[in-house]
Amino acid sequence: MEFHFLGTGSGVPSTSRNVSGLVVRFLQKKSTQWLFDCGEATQHQILQSPITLTKVDRIFISHLHGDHLFGLPGLLCSRSAQGAKTPLTIYGPKGIEEYVQTSLTVSQSYLSYDLHFVVLQEGKVYSDDTIYVECVQLDHVMPSFAFKLTESNQPGSLKVEKLKEWGLEPGPIYQQIKRKEKITLDDGRIIYGEDFVEEDKKGRIVVIAGDTRPLEKMVVFAKSANLLIHEGTFLMDKQSHAEQFGHSTIAEVAALAKKANVANLILTHISSRYAGEEKALEEEAQLIFPSSIIAFDFMVFKLMNNA
Repeated sequence: MEFHFLGTGSGVPSTSRNVSGLVVRFLQKKSTQWLFDCGEATQHQILQSPITLTKVDRIFISHLHGDHLFGLPGLLCSRSAQGAKTPLTIYGPKGIEEYVQTSLTVSQSYLSYDLHFVVLQEGKVYSDDTIYVECVQLDHVMPSFAFKLTESNQPGSLKVEKLKEWGLEPGPIYQQIKRKEKITLDDGRIIYGEDFVEEDKKGRIVVIAGDTRPLEKMVVFAKSANLLIHEGTFLMDKQSHAEQFGHSTIAEVAALAKKANVANLILTHISSRYAGEEKALEEEAQLIFPSSIIAFDFMVFKLMNNA
């Protein structure tokens, strides 16, 4: 998985940070790409990245504030203008379909592909044979959601040396063994595939949170995740300000990550008041949770497969 941070600021864009936008690129799924939030000018940010707009087939909107949403109608139209034919599904809170359809109707915009909508409710959002997506509602000034992506477990590797000890060279039989079949060899020996395959590789877990005050249920939701992406709008001296406007401080999120025992924390949605102070932000987070990173626009984070 690759995480492309297109916008890492909060509220309004600045010269160093655009408003919210994140693309998850699934390298093992023909580079399928999912977009999480779509603030104003997200499509412009995509032009300066490796992301291919026509390959984006799912968009997840955490909440309906403009800095997470206002780039959506233009992006949908550009995807059409680029010749996309494959359908696209948008997941978002109640009101997302009305907003998009009204924008398209009033501007007399017509798309070259089918558009589908799913209104978010806590629980399952989407699944296929490789991934399961669920969401929980957060504590913001309007309905806001966090998403958890859980990969399916992957088959373990073949014990190649053990196979060679049995005189079994690479060939079609290796696929049968990887499927853990019972096989009778030409010389009458019987082998059981599970004896020659390592344990399944546990699927990775990623949690992406929209705007929220600190929330205890996020500790459970993000428990042992490989990666937590969470807003950290303010430093701790602005805690009362964060509480008032439904946001989290960097220190609060670092404490959450520590309690949830996640492997990596990436903080985003950074207030423009901290331009040029990224080192101080990161230090505040790392004092509590060392595996913390402050995101920046066009940052790419690669999450490796589990061993």
